Amino acid sequence: MIVRDFNELKNTDRHVADAQWTSTRMLLADDGMGFSFHITILEAGSEHTFHYKHHFESVYCMAGKGSITDIATGETHEIKPGVMYALNLHDKHILRAEEELHMACCFNPPVTGKEVHREDGSYAPAEELA
Repeated sequence: MIVRDFNELKNTDRHVADAQWTSTRMLLADDGMGFSFHITILEAGSEHTFHYKHHFESVYCMAGKGSITDIATGETHEIKPGVMYALNLHDKHILRAEEELHMACCFNPPVTGKEVHREDGSYAPAEELA
């Protein structure tokens, strides 16, 4: 059994930050669960372009308000507490935080914790990080 406290992880290497967001990685690849689980907070007023070419991601909004735009279709969806989105087609997207967004995120395959967003908004596949 794995039990972790979000508040304790905020002071470890499982808590990472980038331009206008933070992510606390509750589960990573080395935990052996087959997915990773993160609590991510995006700053109010921020905009992010992501394209997870090598990972599937599902995201559940716990707090805040924003939107997600599918770059391929131009379709925009409201993000608010209770809304989940899944990037089942490795969808390139723009995530906008009108208010600070608190999100619960799952990645498959799981991230290792060593990833950084590349210029195109993606993470490298795990074999490139080895």
